[in-house]
Amino acid sequence: MFQKPTYLRAAVAASVIILSPQVSTSAQESAEEPIDEVVVRAHPLSAETLAQPIATLDGEELDRALTPSIAETLRDLPGVYNASFGQAVGRPVLRGLGGARVKTMEDRIDSMDVSVTSPDHLTTIEPFTARSIEVLKGPTTLLYGTGAIGGVVDVHTGRIPHAVPEALSATASLRATDNANQRSGAFRLNAGTGNIAFHIDAFYRDADEFDIPGFAESAALRELEEMEHEGEEEHDHDHEHEEEEAFGTLPNSQMEMNGGAAGLSFIGERGFLGFAVSTYDAEYGLPGHSHEHGHEHEHEEEEEHEGHEEEGGAVLNLDQTRIDVEAGLDAPFAGFSSLNVRLGLNDYEHVEVEGSGEAGTVFANEAMEGRVELVHEIGSSFEGATGLQYSTRDFSAIGEEAFVQPVDTQTIGVFYVGQRRFDSTGLEFGLRYEHVEHDPTSPLPSRSFDLGAASLGLTRPLTDFWTISGQLDYSSRAPVAEELYSDGPHLVTSSYEIGDSNLGEERAANVSATLKYDQESLYFSLSAYYTDFGDFIYEAATGAEIDELPVLEWRQGDAVFHGVEADIGWRALDWGDGMLEFNAGCDYIRARLDAGEYRNLPRIPPQRWRIGTLLTWQDLLAEVSFSRVDEQRDTTFGELPTEAYNDLRIHLGYGLDIGDNRLELFLTGRNLTDDEQRYHTSFIKDLAPQRGRTIEAGVILRL
Repeated sequence: MFQKPTYLRAAVAASVIILSPQVSTSAQESAEEPIDEVVVRAHPLSAETLAQPIATLDGEELDRALTPSIAETLRDLPGVYNASFGQAVGRPVLRGLGGARVKTMEDRIDSMDVSVTSPDHLTTIEPFTARSIEVLKGPTTLLYGTGAIGGVVDVHTGRIPHAVPEALSATASLRATDNANQRSGAFRLNAGTGNIAFHIDAFYRDADEFDIPGFAESAALRELEEMEHEGEEEHDHDHEHEEEEAFGTLPNSQMEMNGGAAGLSFIGERGFLGFAVSTYDAEYGLPGHSHEHGHEHEHEEEEEHEGHEEEGGAVLNLDQTRIDVEAGLDAPFAGFSSLNVRLGLNDYEHVEVEGSGEAGTVFANEAMEGRVELVHEIGSSFEGATGLQYSTRDFSAIGEEAFVQPVDTQTIGVFYVGQRRFDSTGLEFGLRYEHVEHDPTSPLPSRSFDLGAASLGLTRPLTDFWTISGQLDYSSRAPVAEELYSDGPHLVTSSYEIGDSNLGEERAANVSATLKYDQESLYFSLSAYYTDFGDFIYEAATGAEIDELPVLEWRQGDAVFHGVEADIGWRALDWGDGMLEFNAGCDYIRARLDAGEYRNLPRIPPQRWRIGTLLTWQDLLAEVSFSRVDEQRDTTFGELPTEAYNDLRIHLGYGLDIGDNRLELFLTGRNLTDDEQRYHTSFIKDLAPQRGRTIEAGVILRL
């Protein structure tokens, strides 16, 4: 087992340097000057010249995109998709990879929830309190370990201030929608005095079951069920009635969430030391399935004649408390420009409450993650970052529907990433070593993995406006506990899942390239990638059944992912108090196993197209966007195809100044054509479509 590293000693040492008084005259003079805020991004090196594709959503663009889940907020970015599970849950899928392969973070520390365990578990990061959201597409294992083999989504909250603000600033927003009668509010405040800065934020959201354009079940599923029912009727003439199909409203799709945070920092002449405490509480329905299904045969006779009222659907009741600590120091040692220490502690629990109101399975996760980053600069042309990352995860699922046994996981990794500039050409390189241990409490064997990753990238301008970049990566991933040790009914996916404790590490060799044109009025980006996986871990339908549930097994096989992404923006008109801009984009992914009868991998997103226009004129803003998502017919065994759909959106905003404050009013329409939208990335896409036509109105006050 590991011994915990001594990075906390580095934090204490840094705090002494940060907060101690300086006696030199130059230090006293510098103390009178305003302190610039240290901006810490997901990547510690200069983002402007990185070969890895990075997308950032912030400012007004983030305000217009905001929805209750991180993945839905990001869904219009090329290569980013939503593994939706109703309106409350949406985990990001990057370039066809999701789950344990995409790391969701809050200020560079993992969300430390259990969203990777099951698709119905939400990511406990609130987009309405975000200052910006950063997406690193492609392998990011060098910086963040095996859980980032598909990419990273990092939400920057500012909950731990890095500098004392010059004046108090606050933002408050209220939103309401006609669909599901959703009401939400969020508040964020930053202030400080002397050497102390603090942050407060809070949010609340409440929504009923949402409206859908037609049946909850897809046409393909209803047709399949009709065929199966006809076959059953030939052998069973005692069938009394058919179950009433849900239409117009998605049953059990309601939600209620609230939470907030308070952060405090002590700012010194060369850095800061701060902490934040946050809470997240949620109660939401699990649409598209019933937790009673797997036990119908046990209770059928006793329930048939008891005359109970119809039970509601299963509900998930979640509670998380999190403590974050961060220290930053400028010029900590000779040759190093900055030191950053981050620590996150987490206490998470959720209870899956049965439709009868009885408490069912309890999921708990006590986790800790810490990282230390040292950035060096040699002249103006060479910079690099070296670091140490450590995490522990004590996970348990207790109850008759617990499909995986309690497992303790520990991970330690060391890394180095560097960037060397030769005139206008940039060269990137990096290495990482990581050790992972899984220790189950059951008689199943413990497993440990030694993993490596390496990367080489190049960025070169072709002209004043054209730039080409490319990257070669080798990365590896240890299987997570659910892939190794699952053995039980997983009713959320209406399946019986069986892991394989003998699974080996997953390896990936990736090559990607991006061509960009960036001129004052025209922007264009075209990216292509090819990833060759060795021993790719996936879940396969076997055709067998246990307790009337189809059996899914975790297996390994070589696979290839490849795709392209394009994005273009053109500012057609620009005048003193306004501008007119047009934009468009598309993305395409193909993912297949190298061998086997069924080579298509499940839940791979179909091709998408998007066009839009944005008009600003004085205090008025208007945006129209239209997306076309193609059908997905490249399915695997046991997976139904998904039909194409359209998505028309309109956003209108108007802002006015009230003294030194700003008041913004907005009206947003989503899915205005009321199309039946089903995300192929969703486990329940044939049982739960997305919202129908939705109108949202809101107000934002900035102080």
